[in-house]
Amino acid sequence: MVVAKSPIELATWPRRDYFYYFTKMMPTGFNVTVTVDITATYDAVKTRGLHFFPIYLYLITQLLSEQPEFMITQEKDQLYHFETLTPSYSLYHQDDDTISGMWTAYSPDLATFYQHYEQDRSTYQNHHGVVVKPNQPENAYMINMMPSLHFSSYTPLSFNGLPNFLPVIEAGQYKVVADRRLMPVSFTIHHAVADGHHVSRFFEKLQARFDEPDKWLNISK
Repeated sequence: MVVAKSPIELATWPRRDYFYYFTKMMPTGFNVTVTVDITATYDAVKTRGLHFFPIYLYLITQLLSEQPEFMITQEKDQLYHFETLTPSYSLYHQDDDTISGMWTAYSPDLATFYQHYEQDRSTYQNHHGVVVKPNQPENAYMINMMPSLHFSSYTPLSFNGLPNFLPVIEAGQYKVVADRRLMPVSFTIHHAVADGHHVSRFFEKLQARFDEPDKWLNISK
């Protein structure tokens, strides 16, 4: 799978000094967990006979692709912007209570992405192992959902010491409060590439999309 990316010119990149500071002088990442109201989209998804999880994967990936600060990678001393990201997630196996790593090719067309997801799930659902779909592309970012746990905070930890400039997203179980479905969404990012206002902008757009599914949810079974 060929991944499109373009080099970042450090001399003119507005975050050059911040990148140096937060990678060399004070290596820092941050995590926030925000509760979002998924009621309108969840109801629309179920009315159309669809699964919510692939819709969630699509929407998050689409929104991340609208903000270049969330699509940065590094090869040796060169930074690049990916043109799009690929969601990398887990399949859960009920028979032995394990999970397997998966990824699905992203498409800006929702129907195409949903079809990709359904094909992947059908092909690999009964395959066991840490990673079951090979050849994960370099623009894959971690995104998941824990439908059995409602949390107020979730912070993934890396133990390998390697820099990762792509976001890590985790959603939890939604709770019904006053007839609204409220779902926690955890967002982790390296401070070298993004600040709090970038993440705030992402969540503003995410809530707006969840509130108005008729503007983008154009498929049904």
